[in-house]
Amino acid sequence: MTRPDLSDAAKVAQYRAELRAVGRNQRLGGFGLVIFGAIAVWAAASAGPAGPMVQWVGYAALALGWALMLAAIFLRTRYHRQRMRETN
Repeated sequence: MTRPDLSDAAKVAQYRAELRAVGRNQRLGGFGLVIFGAIAVWAAASAGPAGPMVQWVGYAALALGWALMLAAIFLRTRYHRQRMRETN
């Protein structure tokens, strides 16, 4: 992998767009799961007898969503380090 050319503002913007694309699916999926989990935990009180199950599903969605978002951060950091490393 070659080091990005960050000599002018246009190339910096291009590299930032490239970094935003890394892990995008994981980040969006994680965000969706976090939103779903928060809604499920909030709605568990009005779910009647299924309330405890809805609450556990909400907590599981929150945990998986945050794990996906952390994985996306890890992927993007690893990609950036590989790009910035000098290769001969």
